[in-house]
Amino acid sequence: MTSVNVAITTRPGSSCDTELAKGPWEFDLAPGYGPGASEDDAIPEPVTRPGQLPTAYQRMDESELHERIRNAKKALGDKLVILGHFYQRDEVVQYADFVGDSFQLANAALTKPDAETIVFCGVHFMAETADILARPEQRVILPNLAAGCSMADMADEDSVEAAWEDLMEVYGDEPAADGRQAVIPVTYMNSSAALKAFCGKHGGIVCTSSNASTVLEWAFERGQRVLFFPDQHLGRNTAKAMGISTDDMPMWNPRKPLGGNTEDDLLSAKVILWHGFCSVHKRFTVDQVAQARADYPGVRVIVHPECPMPVVDAADEAGSTDYIRKAIDGGKAGDVFAIGTEINMVNRLQAEHPEMTIFCLDPVICPCSTMYRIHPGYLAWTLDGLVEGEVRNEIVVADDVATHAKVALERMLAAKPS
Repeated sequence: MTSVNVAITTRPGSSCDTELAKGPWEFDLAPGYGPGASEDDAIPEPVTRPGQLPTAYQRMDESELHERIRNAKKALGDKLVILGHFYQRDEVVQYADFVGDSFQLANAALTKPDAETIVFCGVHFMAETADILARPEQRVILPNLAAGCSMADMADEDSVEAAWEDLMEVYGDEPAADGRQAVIPVTYMNSSAALKAFCGKHGGIVCTSSNASTVLEWAFERGQRVLFFPDQHLGRNTAKAMGISTDDMPMWNPRKPLGGNTEDDLLSAKVILWHGFCSVHKRFTVDQVAQARADYPGVRVIVHPECPMPVVDAADEAGSTDYIRKAIDGGKAGDVFAIGTEINMVNRLQAEHPEMTIFCLDPVICPCSTMYRIHPGYLAWTLDGLVEGEVRNEIVVADDVATHAKVALERMLAAKPS
């Protein structure tokens, strides 16, 4: 794989900074999400998961780390499968057996029945999902336990439970005359196993950015309205594309009584949007789209549906990471693409397609700060442990949580896009 270096730049008021160039072990025990995180992120507690990387691995030079990774992969053979998210840094993703989005990767692991260990180079909720879907005898490792997700943390179990109780007070828990529930909970894949389990217990479902519209259709067949968490933008963009008015999409702010709404607001709602967002995709703006069109007449602008609605409206298309990849793979020499998603993926697509011009809408290069915490040092350390017979940084979802979460995930699997 061609290596692509991410140049980290700054500007006044930017949420990116040169601290990202340091080893992530320097920030694993600090409060917050580390360098490059959005200053708008609300930081719940707890937000840190100790990385535990030994000092010896912190001090190893790059060549030794990569040699250790290669040797461990060779020694472990088919007993190991490494999964790399699209947003992962190139010096890590080059070792992945599969590269994709979170759900593609969780499913990809199932195609390796001889693998005893799944090493997920992504973030915490992704490794949880892999553990839920893995065979009982398989183990899942997250190389750096501090690789969380600020969006996923914006909807915690206690807040969602409290919101649900408030909504049941407003709607009642009896189904309508047509048998539909008052409200169906829908959680984005970018959420904790506990929230997937919540949906499984309450007649709800999980969605991805690829099948969100199909999932909402499923939900409306069974409920009068939807509680969508944690990403407001995916929920709003998807519902709007289905013809639902934004007037019927109140926001639920867990820090306010009734989420900051009146009972009338909630009674007339079709989709109740949780007050959450992706720090990376929130950075994209309509002005950036306009600048891309001014600089490159005829440019094709594609953004992720986690971007704010005005940005999605200004773009030519919106779609998941896999949609973006396929759109560019289907392009031709001389095409120009402006992409609104994480920079590691954009740079990798440009490296794979030198016959095209592919660039990120945001002129300030800002990788996902939590995904960036997966560093070759952590991968080398966890793989060395497996060779030595020690499982480090294993992700284990409790059986009761996994059972209910799997119900919601299986509903999602059955809700295939048309």
